[in-house]
Amino acid sequence: MPPALSPSRAADFMQCPMLYRFRVVDRLTEEPSPAAARGTLVHAVLERLFDLPAPGRTLAAASELVPGQWLRMVEEEPELAALVDAAEGTPSPEAWYAEAVTLLERWFALEDPTSLEPVERELYVEAETRGLTIRGVVDRLDEAPDGRLRIVDYKTGRAPSELYEGRALFQLKFYALALWRTRGVLPSRLQLVYLRDGQVLWIDPTERDLLATERKIHALWQAIELAATSGDWRPNRGRACSWCSFQAHCPAWGGTPPELPEDAAVRATDPRAASRTDPVADSD
Repeated sequence: MPPALSPSRAADFMQCPMLYRFRVVDRLTEEPSPAAARGTLVHAVLERLFDLPAPGRTLAAASELVPGQWLRMVEEEPELAALVDAAEGTPSPEAWYAEAVTLLERWFALEDPTSLEPVERELYVEAETRGLTIRGVVDRLDEAPDGRLRIVDYKTGRAPSELYEGRALFQLKFYALALWRTRGVLPSRLQLVYLRDGQVLWIDPTERDLLATERKIHALWQAIELAATSGDWRPNRGRACSWCSFQAHCPAWGGTPPELPEDAAVRATDPRAASRTDPVADSD
């Protein structure tokens, strides 16, 4: 089985090699994140909304889906229940649902679901490139009558500043490369929809863009393999540290990482090992 990489794990390594180690090699547990759980909830509602006939895809209909999708999530992951129980410091179920509906309202202001007929939702994509498998899950794939493809990804956070737009679009270029390699069709547009501030970031990629992305992916993988071989997972202290779950273990914050397991190099590069902690899909 060839080694595999997803956009979420690539992003972890670019952000901080130590973060990649904690998640993929050490497999440390993380407390459920309210932001991530809310993002998953909104994604689930937007996916289910397209099960309805076009005229029925209204904000009211989307709002009605929220409680049921949340209960389904809690059934699958009972630990999520602690995020919403009306205890001190947590929102009531009604407030939690209202926060999700607010994000849905912003989406309806950006796109009209009655005029959209996605050809795929939550589409798993996988392709092999020079001995490396790239894989991920596309939120939505639209196809025009002439065959042009548009990849759409929902984000429940804020749109990035211009300085970080390239990093944000890397995820979609990753998906576009996988589709191009498997279907032979270059996606015409890559679109990020940011629901917190109601902005849309997009690019019309060229073959040159995706070939550059392919080179970047392989450079990242070489860096991961080097870290796996050397055991040198250097922390990268920065803004993202403020919401990292692993500060207590991170040497950049005075913490002590766990001892590297004997099979650390295998865990870092073997897709069968990584898949146990890597749900492929990227969370917000």
